[in-house]
Amino acid sequence: MSSFISRRQFLHDFALASGVCGLGLTGLAHAAPRDAVPTLSGKQFNLTIGSQTVNFTGTERPATTVNNSLPAPILRWREGDTVTLNVTNTLPVDSSIHWHGIILPNAMDGVPGMTFAGIKPGETFRYQFPLNQSGTYWYHSHSGFQEQTGMYGAIVIEPKAAYPFHFDREYVLMLSDWSDEKPLDIYHTLKKKSHYYNFSERTAQDLWREIKAQGVEKTWAERAMWNDMRMSDRDISDVTGYTYTYLLNGQTPENRWQAPFKKGEKILLRLINAAAMTLFDFRIPDLKMTVVANDGQYVEPISVDEIRIGVAETYDVLVEPQSDRAYALFAQAIDRTGYALGNLSPDASLKADMPALDPQPVLTHADMGMGMMMGAGHHHHHHGHQMAKQQHAKTEYGAHVDMRADNPQYRLDDPGVGLRDNGREVLTYSQLRNLYPTHDPEPEREIELHLTGNMHRYMWSINGVKFADAEPLKLKYGERVRITLVNDTMMNHPIHLHGLWSDLETGDDSRLPRKHTVIVQPGAKISYRVTADAKGRWAYHCHLLYHMLGMFREVVVS
Repeated sequence: MSSFISRRQFLHDFALASGVCGLGLTGLAHAAPRDAVPTLSGKQFNLTIGSQTVNFTGTERPATTVNNSLPAPILRWREGDTVTLNVTNTLPVDSSIHWHGIILPNAMDGVPGMTFAGIKPGETFRYQFPLNQSGTYWYHSHSGFQEQTGMYGAIVIEPKAAYPFHFDREYVLMLSDWSDEKPLDIYHTLKKKSHYYNFSERTAQDLWREIKAQGVEKTWAERAMWNDMRMSDRDISDVTGYTYTYLLNGQTPENRWQAPFKKGEKILLRLINAAAMTLFDFRIPDLKMTVVANDGQYVEPISVDEIRIGVAETYDVLVEPQSDRAYALFAQAIDRTGYALGNLSPDASLKADMPALDPQPVLTHADMGMGMMMGAGHHHHHHGHQMAKQQHAKTEYGAHVDMRADNPQYRLDDPGVGLRDNGREVLTYSQLRNLYPTHDPEPEREIELHLTGNMHRYMWSINGVKFADAEPLKLKYGERVRITLVNDTMMNHPIHLHGLWSDLETGDDSRLPRKHTVIVQPGAKISYRVTADAKGRWAYHCHLLYHMLGMFREVVVS
């Protein structure tokens, strides 16, 4: 290990101990808090994409912003309105805005090279579309790596009908990951050495602990298995708190974004994961959350302690603090290398205690798609072919794929790596039930897609074929299909289908929850139904920014 790395590692550990993970230590003294994120409302909007300097770590760095704000302004719309957004690009390079989760005409979707030509430097593009939905959504650049450098903002669409629940106050909580490194440099680093940012390799100490717990033979056999596969059971995130500072509404943990409240109020929190690469596990210690919507769609209320929010997912939760004290809005990165932090407090001078980070998650056999760890109750026996040996396409064999799941299972009631049996009530997809009955025709045909990769060469693909070499997926206008995603990798992939709803199969067809982004757990499979009710070319991809180049398909509805 080079001395440079060990010095960085030392600083990182020191920062972790002082609760300022992932931040340049110099930055703490003069990180100035910025104003609240602006809110724009109405039917007409003028948005300007530009570049400006920001300082999150003690170092000034360039960011990509909308109307000079990071995050971009919160846009408040009304269901039933038609909105017009004039978007002017002042950058020296092309840009775009994609309205994530909004069902709209294809030409308004904002994907360069697929739905429009992009917005050239100095040009203004006019977006205009009707709003036939309500809820919490977001918007971001779909050009290059601009999203990583700050170009993301929240969308709140007021429902036409009354809310099906009461609240006194509401806040948007937008989570993101900031790096002082240029995104292209991060990508090149990953290409050269995919585990560069991952310092959680096992130590000699871990080894003794395991031998004590399970004996030499079992420990050695497990180690041998991982070594044979040239894999690490700590490989949870590609990009970590080693380079990332985690933000809540554009604020670092030291600045602690503030949310005032009065005791006894019902507060609606609109949670949005706008990160480039980070899944967050969100909780408010000592406060139960009632989940009332996911990806903008109402669900039957579910009381939980903790929610894993995949990149690009949104959740609406109700909380009701009963005492005049401060509560921590705490979002741990999935790999526990850092966190975003806010303060829900009746008085800005009251600061909630920082909860301890959980231990680093360790992948299991189930996460590798061996399907051996799942007890009864974990199997959703969809369509009878559950236990059949998994089929892999010929295209999945070759140097660009370094693992395949032998026996992937539906694991909708599995909270996921790092959250199992943690003593807290963790939301799972199996609990999501649409608030209103769904009348869904059975799918007419099935499409199975495998999420594939080679971690060592940092190549991501679908069915072993990267986007550049892939044929589009063709859907007939009006048809209903079942898409089954099989994750042949050891990472969570949040998969986003543009333009069409993904109706998640949770076992109850009368209450299928509608989503726009679906986490596929490591070594697992998941199915959803899609009605091809919008014509055109639609993007379909993993929402982890550095996976997108390969793990991407075009869906053509005609």
